[in-house]
Amino acid sequence: MALVPFPGPHQSGAHALATNDEDDDPLAPGAKMSFLEHLDELRKRIVRSCLAVAFGILATFYWIQPIFNFILAPTRRALPPGVKLIYTQPGEAFSLYITVALIAGAVVAAPFIMYQVWMFIAPGLYAREKRLVIPFVTLTTLGTLAGVLFTHYVMFPAMMAFFVKFSAGRLKFLPRLEDTFDLYLNMLLGMVVVFQIPTVVLFLAKIGVVTARLLWRHFQYAILIIFVLGAVLSPGTDVMSQLMMAGPMTILYVFSIGIAWVFGKRKTA
Repeated sequence: MALVPFPGPHQSGAHALATNDEDDDPLAPGAKMSFLEHLDELRKRIVRSCLAVAFGILATFYWIQPIFNFILAPTRRALPPGVKLIYTQPGEAFSLYITVALIAGAVVAAPFIMYQVWMFIAPGLYAREKRLVIPFVTLTTLGTLAGVLFTHYVMFPAMMAFFVKFSAGRLKFLPRLEDTFDLYLNMLLGMVVVFQIPTVVLFLAKIGVVTARLLWRHFQYAILIIFVLGAVLSPGTDVMSQLMMAGPMTILYVFSIGIAWVFGKRKTA
């Protein structure tokens, strides 16, 4: 004759058995994932994102030459007539093509990667936080595009034109392919980060963390921090590149004050 555990004073036997079943089943509603299960979930999301990037590389490799020409177009326009980009290592041009293909694949796969990130973090968010995900992803995407376009059409051509001015007399400017691309890529990544300032301020103002009055009151400290960040994020050590990095940050900070004033929480009586 089998012995059945007697239920406790504060729960019935059916409730106790149901509770034990829910604790043992990781797929039951309300069950918590273990640390190893979280790692396995993260591994699946990373693997799927890498496969998406690989698919993006295969999809864009046919147009790699037009993409490469588009990236180098601002440099070629800024160079004097007859001056071309040079490379000094045998595999330098080939490795640069591979890097451009990798970047293009990542750009194509970006929506799917963001979806994988969302699927990983969504179970841990509250309902009111989940409602902010779509506008947050949309605004960060627009900020990224704005940073890319500003770098490609305004900032990088102006900087290259500034450097070309020193090619006179006994000095001849012969830009190296890899160095020029590294400068372009670092400047691009820096401006993508900078153009996220309005989006961050918008959501901080929506939840009441910052206000327009607070941002304006600390304007002088913000300018100091902006110039320090301009020196850190700048791809070069010259003053020109640091000023060109700090200038848009200052404009975006002033624009963010207006955003906080329009969309910030209003104090109630």
